[in-house]
Amino acid sequence: MTSTRNLLLIALLFISYLLWMEWEKDYGPAPATTPAASTSAADAAATPAADGSTPAPVAGTPPSGTPATSTPASDASSTPPVAPVVVSTDVLRVEIDPRGGNIVVADLLAYPKQPKDFANPVRLLDHSDAHFFVAQSGLLSAQGSSLVAPDHQALYQSAQASYKLDGGDTLEVPLTWSQPDGLSVRKVFVFKRGSYVIEQREEISNHGTQAWNGNAYRQLQRVPPVIDTSGIKGFSNIERYSFAGAAIYSPEDKFEKLKFDGFHKEPLAKSFAGGWAAMLQHYFFAAWIPTTSETDSYSTLQIANPHGPRYLIRAMSPLLSVAPGQSRSESARLYIGPKLQSSLDQIAPGLSLTIDYGMFKVIAEPLHWLLTQFHKLTGNWGFAIILLVLLIKALFFKLSEAQYRSGARMRKLQPRLAALKERYGDDRQKFAAAQMELFQKEKVNPLAGCLPMLIQIPVFFALYWVLLESVELRQAPFIAWIHNLSAPDPYFVLPVLNAAVMIATQYLTPMAGMDPLQAKMMKIMPVIFSVLFAFFPAGLVLYYVVNGGLGVLQQWIITRRIEAHEKAAT
Repeated sequence: MTSTRNLLLIALLFISYLLWMEWEKDYGPAPATTPAASTSAADAAATPAADGSTPAPVAGTPPSGTPATSTPASDASSTPPVAPVVVSTDVLRVEIDPRGGNIVVADLLAYPKQPKDFANPVRLLDHSDAHFFVAQSGLLSAQGSSLVAPDHQALYQSAQASYKLDGGDTLEVPLTWSQPDGLSVRKVFVFKRGSYVIEQREEISNHGTQAWNGNAYRQLQRVPPVIDTSGIKGFSNIERYSFAGAAIYSPEDKFEKLKFDGFHKEPLAKSFAGGWAAMLQHYFFAAWIPTTSETDSYSTLQIANPHGPRYLIRAMSPLLSVAPGQSRSESARLYIGPKLQSSLDQIAPGLSLTIDYGMFKVIAEPLHWLLTQFHKLTGNWGFAIILLVLLIKALFFKLSEAQYRSGARMRKLQPRLAALKERYGDDRQKFAAAQMELFQKEKVNPLAGCLPMLIQIPVFFALYWVLLESVELRQAPFIAWIHNLSAPDPYFVLPVLNAAVMIATQYLTPMAGMDPLQAKMMKIMPVIFSVLFAFFPAGLVLYYVVNGGLGVLQQWIITRRIEAHEKAAT
């Protein structure tokens, strides 16, 4: 198998893979829209009044280990808006809605929407209808409890309208809620310098004459992320291929992805300790992380909304109890930020699994680690990719050498193969037999070139997903005109260079004896690949250009050595 045939194989495999992903996006199961009349009983709970009164109890059996409680209402659209509390750190700008003490806006200051436009950072959490994505939390009183607890629509009070992390490393933002002769709750958000983790503490004090029993809950609610699929972006619109939905992690079942369409068909109902619940999208995510000793009940819900269905994932604590005159504190952590593979598992077990490399994960993770190490050396992700190519070439040097030596011997046999083809004409069976006899006589293995390429195909696919999913490479510049390695080459220079490399490869590859139709296909392969690579991330094309260029150089040197050896022998 020649190098050009190997390129054809990669092209066919890659195009088939991308077409399959396109088919899944266009014709796979779409999220079901639940009409308002069919909203579940949990969502039909009475909306709390402005004073924070408890919703009416909902009939049904609660999750195992959880008392019968009123179910948190899912939508506060009927309540009047309140000015948010704005919090700014070195990496986050968030808005906390006093109505429920929910985080309804979160800007990631280190990640601009467009390269270098830091005035317009990525907004991960957003309370607008089109991009709705919020983090909510609250308390629920058990059925039969006379004490009212603040759910995620209760009105809290704040001493300040804004907070900013200036001199210190920690910033606390307190909100308060109270009922006369009942409960008082102090909800505190703790921000730390350089961190995307927000600690939330709910300090519950019982001033009544009866014990309070109930649950704490935390939930993420959102609409599917809006993806622009217009124009001719096609395969270059990498957000289309990244998973968007919910996820949970438990020590027993590990990481589980939950598609939005499954919220209605197969709602989640699990209880476990030491896990977390998240909402994922391309490059970024949010996750509620309860304390590891707490066995929470996890559930999902699809909510009808005039602007389209919303999807909710919730973690509810086990039964809490606060005796009269006593206090207790409940805490959880909220991660709002990028998918940074190097640091996520330090925050919570399995959190790095939110980076979705798909079936090539086992190869993609080491590749990402290698790229990170090379980036530390060079300070440039483009040069890191080049160093990765050099390392892969070094590892596969002997295999590649065997491939090119086989190619050089095949080149020498081309006149004899052409004579055989002319002798046997259209009798393919006799021609194939004579061809194999010639290969055996000359000790040439035509399949010797297959193994190096077959080994590198998984590397090629894995690197494709590393470039697509690694937020570190998002908008990473290389040199000159390439300002974003995760986007296509704006001037198509790399695709043209790749075509030139392929033409040079064909020049060094024996083509005689090949079927005429196949020979024509090989000649137009540089054009096909140039068009295909014009829509691929520049980093991936850079990898292939450097890999192919080094292959041409290696093939040329080996071919010249064999020719020189043969001349010396004669």
